[in-house]
Amino acid sequence: MNSWVSLVAKLISLLKRIGGGALVGMMVVTCVDVVFRGFNRPIFGAVEVVSFMATVVLACAMPLTEYENGHVGVDLFIRRLSTRAQAWWDAGTKLFSGAMFALVCWQMWRYGNTVKATGEVSMSLQFPDYILIYIVAVAFGVLSLVILTECLINLRKAGAR
Repeated sequence: MNSWVSLVAKLISLLKRIGGGALVGMMVVTCVDVVFRGFNRPIFGAVEVVSFMATVVLACAMPLTEYENGHVGVDLFIRRLSTRAQAWWDAGTKLFSGAMFALVCWQMWRYGNTVKATGEVSMSLQFPDYILIYIVAVAFGVLSLVILTECLINLRKAGAR
């Protein structure tokens, strides 16, 4: 189990670096575009590039947010349960969530295949859209692995006496 958790942590770290690089890229492109606009020379496709990088940032941040429990949760009723019952509840919700994100990952990958086959590209830069779709699919795949790993951990807690 420890090697599995280590692998998932490495995948999260990789996505964190990719997302961080995209965030820095957004900042650089935006700043350079603003400066160049002052000289009446805006960067062609800057808005498109920034929106692509924003997609990457959001997708890559989701697994890390889940891993660090950075999301908002409402547990008014669940926290009144015993520790074991809470672990069972968490395992069930994480199993469902992990399965749903795995389904989203699979459908995003299929959609990426369709977009690749049709040759769809972005409007201004003619950038192939399927690359971004594949990145989001991979990020959702890692997210589902994170959630399912947490599910296994909760099942261990629930089974412990």
